[in-house]
Amino acid sequence: MEPAASTIYALSFLAVAVAFAFAVYLHLWVKRQPTDNPTIRRVSDLIKAGANTFMRKEYKILAAFAGVAAVLIFLFLPQGIWEGDWHENVGMTLAYIAGTVLSAIAGKIGILVATSSNGRAAEAARKGIQPAFMVGFRGGAVMGLAVVGFSLLGVAAVLLLAGDSSIVLGFSFGASSLALFAKADGGIFTKTADVSADLTGKVELGIPEDDPRNPAVIADNVGDNVGDVAGMGADLFDSNVAAMAAALVLAQTIDGDTGGVSTMTVFCYAALGLLSSILGIATARIGKHGNPTRALNSSTYVTTAIFVVLTALATALFEGFRWEIWAASAVGLLVGVIIGITTDYFTDDTKPIVKRVAHASHSGSAFTILSGVSYGFVSALPAMIGIAVSALFAYQICAPLGSSYALFGIAMAAVGMLSIVGMIISNDAYGPIVDNSRGLAEMGGLGEDTIRICDELDSAGNTVKAVTKGFSIGAAGLTVISLLGAFMAEVNEVLAERGEELLTGFDIMNPTVFFGVLIGAAIPAVFSAMLMLGVDKNAQRMVAEIHRQFREIAGLREGKEGVQPEYDKCIDIATAGALRELIPAGLFAILATVVVGLIGGVRAIGGFLLGNIVSGLLLALFMSNAGGLWDNSKKYVEAGNEGGKGSEAHKAAVVGDTVGDPFKDTAGPSINTQITVVSLVASLLAPLFVALSIF
Repeated sequence: MEPAASTIYALSFLAVAVAFAFAVYLHLWVKRQPTDNPTIRRVSDLIKAGANTFMRKEYKILAAFAGVAAVLIFLFLPQGIWEGDWHENVGMTLAYIAGTVLSAIAGKIGILVATSSNGRAAEAARKGIQPAFMVGFRGGAVMGLAVVGFSLLGVAAVLLLAGDSSIVLGFSFGASSLALFAKADGGIFTKTADVSADLTGKVELGIPEDDPRNPAVIADNVGDNVGDVAGMGADLFDSNVAAMAAALVLAQTIDGDTGGVSTMTVFCYAALGLLSSILGIATARIGKHGNPTRALNSSTYVTTAIFVVLTALATALFEGFRWEIWAASAVGLLVGVIIGITTDYFTDDTKPIVKRVAHASHSGSAFTILSGVSYGFVSALPAMIGIAVSALFAYQICAPLGSSYALFGIAMAAVGMLSIVGMIISNDAYGPIVDNSRGLAEMGGLGEDTIRICDELDSAGNTVKAVTKGFSIGAAGLTVISLLGAFMAEVNEVLAERGEELLTGFDIMNPTVFFGVLIGAAIPAVFSAMLMLGVDKNAQRMVAEIHRQFREIAGLREGKEGVQPEYDKCIDIATAGALRELIPAGLFAILATVVVGLIGGVRAIGGFLLGNIVSGLLLALFMSNAGGLWDNSKKYVEAGNEGGKGSEAHKAAVVGDTVGDPFKDTAGPSINTQITVVSLVASLLAPLFVALSIF
């Protein structure tokens, strides 16, 4: 049977409805779990209040930025309002606003659920690892279902209403621009507090990680939510939307309209991916003495298998669906799983690499850093090969169908890799929930056995977070390669209207293209430096504040009863510093794209995107993996290995972890959003770069 557009749209909206209904059920299930400990309730409320205050201030600034961007889009995109049909400008503007709003709502839902799950997970840990795992995972699953549901709903609704895939690029730019700032901002907040708490608490004073005497401890827990839940949710919302947007633009070049088979293939596969994630989440289980890492990874493999089977059935059922496209998406998904497995090898504390870095810590922090940096660089190679192989295979599989199909194949490989993003986000959001629960268990005095269970859950969260970051960075790599194709499609549409020669590729021997390559390659490094310097400056302020409190508040250092640190002062420092650094790094990347385009035109932009993609992927993978490696090396030592807590190896491992914190949670995961944003800016401004450039 031939797939009617109405049938596929109905399937998409049905999948969204089922996802939202299941998310509500999981949220209510989490809310039913008991919270009896008054200390945990009090601290959990402090974390929730701190997170909501930060999000409110952050969203006010982002709303102002989005308002300015919306005005500029209305005036200039897809062309000057004085030149063409102003209705298209209105459509692009509304799509952009919808992208920012839905991304913000998804982040807010994540904060709501994570801050209500953390205390419940801590108290569930008193009964064993199984109930604590289920609270943490199901809390994270609400975020996963909300993010993917909103992304599919938004893209389908925009395309259905606008009837033009170029307008979907506006929706994607809204999601990406908010994600860029939210991820970077949340990352600066969370790592400011984490670095400060670790250096003053563990290294200087020798007190436990989540000791309530430490003034930065609440800010640290707040940061887990605003950085690793809201920021990460916006990041993966952006990746999923961008992958679909690129595929839809290329599908329109094949079909000639937005109701063709290629477009319906994108929506069908995305909807089946969401249904696969729902089934994977529903079947996730762990035994009474089970391994949480194995349980999380197993649920990912189950979801992968369900998706491959469902899309094969759809391809067989619907006339016009091509097996080559199915193979391209399957290759993308399988390579994503392989990237996850290789990342796990470099970051899991049961594997040899983490143990080697922990052992190197005996010789001092310099060797912790040297070994971690070295293994971090090595770890980037398998993922880079995976991205290259999946792009090559997808291209070659689909090339016999035509050149447009070849690039569409790469786009569908990205859609395939992100098809199970609902499960990926569930695993990722589980991490900060159980991280918070570990701190709450310590502050609530739940005992060493409960803290040990929370530590085991947290270690699994760190490993799986590293895996999901590798997955999302790999998907971003394929997405931006297909966005490069979308950029060419947008440029050629303008060139055809002007009667000029069409682009067929970018020759790096052309000095204009090579100019763009060199500039583009430098942007991710400078962008990362700006974010990490933000963490550095902010953490220095917070360390000074912690020293002041220990010096001036009588009885705080000794832990006298009734003496409390001024937690709010540290939260204020993290908030003010993060908001101060919010706009510059992201604006720098966007403005650099515009300047290169105005200097060198579309060929320079092609080179710029190429350089940005290659160096961005390398740096993102290196920093994410090195950070996860250092974090779990520290946890391996704290578990009693290599001298245990308080040893010289422990102090060196903590230093490694504090270096890795901004690597893995600030700069690394923000880079893939940055390369997506500049790719979308290039596509949206393609008419400008064709008309105006110096060379």
